Amino acid sequence: MTSNQAAPLHNIGQAAKASGVSAKMIRHYESIGLTGAVRRTGAGYRMYGEQDVQILQFIHRARALGFSLDQIGELLALWKDKQRASADVRALARRHIDELDRKIAEMASMRRTLEALARSCHGDKRSDCPILDDLAAS
Repeated sequence: MTSNQAAPLHNIGQAAKASGVSAKMIRHYESIGLTGAVRRTGAGYRMYGEQDVQILQFIHRARALGFSLDQIGELLALWKDKQRASADVRALARRHIDELDRKIAEMASMRRTLEALARSCHGDKRSDCPILDDLAAS
């Protein structure tokens, strides 16, 4: 491709395939302002350039790491700001790690409780069930 040629454009299906983000989610991200508006054809079809696909890939990877949409918005802003301090990015990542640690601890506690309840259940034809009794307790 010569420097005079325009970068290839993708329709939404091609952008979805290239980025790993479904077309439905691409539309959603655009509607909430996460990706910004994309170019459109005269007929109104969305057209995505390589930079648009790169942003979608960024979002896809951030979602895979469990970042919220708000956090991804912050990360995208930091990514686009070439004057940003890496300390800002690291601080956001550290906050997310702390949040993940809290969720892991909560899930481990839930698992221990459920494991104890499952052990206490006879699992036979009797109708009494400590699992249901515990769930019904106020």
